[in-house]
Amino acid sequence: MDRKRSRRRFLSAAALAVAALTTAATELPLLAARWLPPDRQVQALLTVPTECLTLPANVDLAQRIAIGRAAFRTPLLLGGQGARAGLSCNSCHRNGRGNPDFHFPGLSGAPGTADVTSSLMSSQRGDRIDNPVAIPDLSAAPATLKVSKAVDDLALERFISGLIEAEFDGPKPSPLVLASVSDYVRALTPDACPAAASRPIRLADHLADARAAMQATLFAQAAADPAATRLMLASARTALGLIDERYAGADLAAARDAVRTADRELAAIQAAVDSGDGNLPVRITAWVASMPRWTKALAENESRSLFNAQRLAAAVD
Repeated sequence: MDRKRSRRRFLSAAALAVAALTTAATELPLLAARWLPPDRQVQALLTVPTECLTLPANVDLAQRIAIGRAAFRTPLLLGGQGARAGLSCNSCHRNGRGNPDFHFPGLSGAPGTADVTSSLMSSQRGDRIDNPVAIPDLSAAPATLKVSKAVDDLALERFISGLIEAEFDGPKPSPLVLASVSDYVRALTPDACPAAASRPIRLADHLADARAAMQATLFAQAAADPAATRLMLASARTALGLIDERYAGADLAAARDAVRTADRELAAIQAAVDSGDGNLPVRITAWVASMPRWTKALAENESRSLFNAQRLAAAVD
């Protein structure tokens, strides 16, 4: 009984700490600004590392990689305090790379570091010692990585499962999700890195992520995995949230409303997963087919949004 009360007190304190840290960090309406030093916000919010992803010919593996890639991009994979703060795997490992600008209050030391035994995020691994380490590039040469990517020893699966369940107090991932995230990380290789190390962040990037997550939803639904299906829908909604926040301001209300209407339909589809609705493929396909209609206003106003470098810089100042 004492142990249960102690755990409840820990979780309550951690929740308050996360809420205070993430709301006080900045007034800029972009989620990632919460874990960026003020002097690095503009550059980090305008560019992203290029993705070093190898696409396999094997159809089943390609579908699992699609599921893993989408799961990697939603905070709901991690769960716990990390999800409440809006952190996903992609927050620390942008496009599967590193993040030299990551600086989460109470979790980081120097920019580009994170304490993987933080009591702020974990009631299981938290050691109440400030010992942040450098965030690795998951696309780096295998010999430089802490965990083996070899398929035959499953060390990567064990590491990712421990990260979710122990490091972030998250829910146990389904076998399909765990295998898929592991396959995605294995598919990140230095040989697949584009010539350019980074590229500008555009509306089209987040729309592509939403579309890819919806395709992964169909894969998860066909595999009869409701938990993975809901997670894929959550990933699509994460992508829409990243679009929504860039269209702040009364003058962009119409474009923002289009995103929110699309998100409400995703929420309804998530509810349909829970109710066992057999019409899911039709609804998912219809949602993707509707994208050109509701994204038109977004594209027309992209230059007036916070995707625009000048407007973002002005918002930071």
